[in-house]
Amino acid sequence: MIEFKMPALGADMDEGTLDEWLVKPGDKVTRGQIVAVVDTTKAAVEIECWQEGTVNELLVPVGETVQVGTVLATLLERDETAVKSPRRRRHPTKAAARPATPADTATGVITAPSVLQRRRWVSPAARRLAQTLGVDLDTVTGTGPQGAVTIGDVEHAVAPKEPAQPISKPTSKPTAADRAGQMRRSIAAAMSRAKREIPHYYLAQEILLDSSMSWLTTRNAQRSIDERVLPAALLLKAVGVAAQRFGEFNGFWRDDGFQPGTGVHVGVGISLRGGGLVAPAIHDVPDKKLDELMHDLADLVARARSFSLRSSEMSDPTITVTNLGDQGVDTVFGVIYPPQVAIVGFGRPTQRVAVIDGGIRVVTAVEATLAADHRASDGHRGALFLGAINDLLQQPDLLEK
Repeated sequence: MIEFKMPALGADMDEGTLDEWLVKPGDKVTRGQIVAVVDTTKAAVEIECWQEGTVNELLVPVGETVQVGTVLATLLERDETAVKSPRRRRHPTKAAARPATPADTATGVITAPSVLQRRRWVSPAARRLAQTLGVDLDTVTGTGPQGAVTIGDVEHAVAPKEPAQPISKPTSKPTAADRAGQMRRSIAAAMSRAKREIPHYYLAQEILLDSSMSWLTTRNAQRSIDERVLPAALLLKAVGVAAQRFGEFNGFWRDDGFQPGTGVHVGVGISLRGGGLVAPAIHDVPDKKLDELMHDLADLVARARSFSLRSSEMSDPTITVTNLGDQGVDTVFGVIYPPQVAIVGFGRPTQRVAVIDGGIRVVTAVEATLAADHRASDGHRGALFLGAINDLLQQPDLLEK
């Protein structure tokens, strides 16, 4: 019997609300299949299952809030016979969104009929928008594949029939302001823990971008607008390749020891509309070509801002990059996101006067910073790590591969 548990979706998450089951007892699931949608303070997250098997029981009802580590469902391995799980004492939960049925009370599980009643798919972004606007999804007609409810369907449902009539919002549903407040509290808790537990050290280095910008301009001139690569993708690739070479910055501090990451999955700091931020991962950054990396970055930003992310993107980052250059900030020193051990920051590219080969030139430069965990590395290695990022950006053609 395999237990499928509520995953940890970041250091600032200790609970989540089950929004939807996408499987039912008897369904076969494969590695990486999305089986549920969980609502957190930051996003509606599609939860992937990383075991193969057959769904035996769904133990948590839709609408219930449970802590990380709670068993959500059980799976049967190959040739295993379906059985009822013994009633278990689950982690503390919050009130469910729907009242328990007699069958639920008797068995502590959700039976197939109750799951089938909720099979209509609602995209996480549409569900979040409906909650914000106070829309009853049962009254919304879905126009997506197989009747799925989309953002457009929700927006159409709230289009005022008479301009003078305001849209009322039930007080029982969380507002955008409520969610923003919850997110700020979650972020504050995680960052307080980071500053309290992690012995940070900080380094900074000015990186000349003339070579990278010139190379990127020439490269983009040969492509359509949709195929062009932004400097942000180049910076992410440089960090990913350098982190692969200097493994002590790519991993986690757990159980009083450093655990290297199994891959280089770069978390990208993304600001959300209405406030707050998330830092989901782009997986295997050193192995991606720039075109693929640019596509993944654009897709990740779009889904993060529509509150639709996957559990692996939230739980897998091995190092994080924060880029506040577009906000006009020259230098940014990040706070490490536990249990990671490093965060790289990039400020605004600016023109500066510099001495190059004995002459004075106006150059484009960016301030790169490193905040690292002194338990996992030291300043000497940190300086070499930043130096590697600099060297890679002076030879951008190496990052194309």
